[in-house]
Formats: sequence, C-alpha cells, structure tokens
Amino acid sequence: MAELHIVGQIVGASGFPQSSLFCKWGIHTGGAWRLLSGLKEGQTQVDLPQTGDMAYWSHPIDLHYTTKGLQGWPKLHLQVWHQDAFGRCQLYGYGYCHVPSSPGHHHVRCVTWRPLGSWQEQIAQTFVGGGPLLRSPDIIYSGADRYRLHTVAMGTVELELSIIMRHFDRYGVES
Repeated sequence: MAELHIVGQIVGASGFPQSSLFCKWGIHTGGAWRLLSGLKEGQTQVDLPQTGDMAYWSHPIDLHYTTKGLQGWPKLHLQVWHQDAFGRCQLYGYGYCHVPSSPGHHHVRCVTWRPLGSWQEQIAQTFVGGGPLLRSPDIIYSGADRYRLHTVAMGTVELELSIIMRHFDRYGVES
C-alpha cells in the first residue's frame, strides 16, 4: 500500500479582529485511507500576543496514512476561536485546505470565514458575543451546501507541512 507521512505544525494565525486565539483542527480523508499513527484532530493552546496581531501556536502535526488510491486525499479543516478575559469562547472562523500532494516542505496559508447571520444576530453578536455556528462542521470541507451560506472573511492560519510519500509509484503516481 502507498504511504503518506504528514509532519509539521500549525504555526499561528493573523488578521483576526482580536487576539487571544486558539485553533481546533482535524483531518478528513476518503474511505480508502487508513490512519496508522497520529491524531486525527486536536486543539492548540490560547495565545495572547504581546506585540503584533500574529498568534503563535507552533502546534505539532504528525500523521501516517496508508491508501490504495488517491480519491479522498486528506484535507485539513480548522476552527479558530477567541477566548475573552472571562474565559468565554467565540468562533472567529472556519477554514480548510488540501494537504499538499507533492513531497517536500510546504508553507500553507489557510483563509478562514465565519457565517454572517441575520442583522439581529449581528447586533446580538456585537453586544453579547457568540454568533451563528454551523450545525454540521462537515460543511467546512464538503462544499455541498456551503455555497448557500452568507459569510464574512476573517483571518489567515499559517501551516508548515512536510510531506513524505512512499510506494505511490506502484499506483501510477510519480513523486
């Protein structure tokens, strides 16, 4: 079977309205993929930058997959959250990106967005916090109903990923 190693880190995020951010992440693959080692999902610590707007997490990612085909190539989905001084958490953005399909070291920038909501929800979000969330996080990477959402662009998450591919040549993939 072909093997894929994903080794790297979620470096951090910038461009969000406020700092004190953390990130929940996960990997989605197709049915032909099997995780041999590593965690499919995780969460970073909260970072409150003293200078600048870049929140640094340096959260490690280390995954080892096997597969018999390319269908369902891994996608990384992200949720960026803000934690206020009272410990309340508010969603700041959803995002996803495909894991690079060529071996080597890659710098990946993942743009994020959040649901906009009605004007009443926007006013409530300004004064009370919170805001609309997706009923099913699968919409982040599936795209089936995502085109129907009203969204607003948020910040960017930066990742550094090293990709190691083994035995893909047996399945007609040149690396």
